[in-house]
Amino acid sequence: MAVFVALGAFLMTLAGGWTAQRVTDRRHLVLGLAGGLMLGVVGLDLLPEALHAADREIFGVPAALLLFVAGFLLAHLVERTLAARQAAHGGAEGPGHRAPEVGLAAAAAMVGHSAMDGVAIGAAFQVGGSMGTAVALAVIAHDFADGFNTFTITSLYGNARRRAIGMLVADACAPLLGALSTAFFRIPEPVLGGYLGLFGGVLLYLAAAEILPEAHHEHPARSTLLCTVAGAAFIWLVVGISG
Repeated sequence: MAVFVALGAFLMTLAGGWTAQRVTDRRHLVLGLAGGLMLGVVGLDLLPEALHAADREIFGVPAALLLFVAGFLLAHLVERTLAARQAAHGGAEGPGHRAPEVGLAAAAAMVGHSAMDGVAIGAAFQVGGSMGTAVALAVIAHDFADGFNTFTITSLYGNARRRAIGMLVADACAPLLGALSTAFFRIPEPVLGGYLGLFGGVLLYLAAAEILPEAHHEHPARSTLLCTVAGAAFIWLVVGISG
C-alpha cells in the first residue's frame, strides 16, 4: 500500500519539474516562486518536524537547530570551495558564475530528502492506515514543489538540460524506493530529525544566498516578490491541510 501511494508522489514530482521547464521565458518568476517554496518548506515543514523528532539538546541548544546551522555553513563552504577550485583552473568567478557541481549536489540532497519522504510514508503505514494516509497526502502535496525546485536548482547552476531532467527523474523515483525500503528497516526518529535539520540549513542557504538574489537581479519586479510570497503561502496551506 505504501509503495502504491508513493506513486502519487512520483507523478507530482514529475509534474513540478515539467512546470519548471515550461516557464523558462519567465525565469525570474520561476526563481522567485522556487525561493518562496523552499523558504516555506524549511520554516514551516522541515524545522518543526526536525525539532519534534530530535528533541535532545546539546549545550543548551536543540540538536536539530545545531545541525540546521551546520547545514547552512556546509552549503556555503561547498559552494565557495568548488568556485575557488574552478577559478584556479581558469574558470571565471564572479556574481554571475556558479559551479555546476553545487547544483548537482543540491539536487542530490533533494533526491535524498524525497527518499526520506518515501520512508516516512512506509513508516506511517506501519503505524496505521489513517496515519499513513495523512502522511501520504502531505508528501504528495509538497512533492510538486520538490520537483519544481530540483529542476530549477540544477539548471540555475549551469547544468545541461539532460542533467536537470536526470535529477528530476531520480527525485521522482526516490519516494518509491524509500517506501519500499521500510519493508526491511526503520530509521530511528532522532536520526531522522537530525537529517531534517541539516537538510533544512542547506535549503535555506540555497534559497537566501542564491535563488532569491538571482531572481531579483535582472527583474526586481513586484511580480517576482509576489511569486516568492505565493510559494511560501502555498507550503503554509499544504502544512495546514495535512496537519
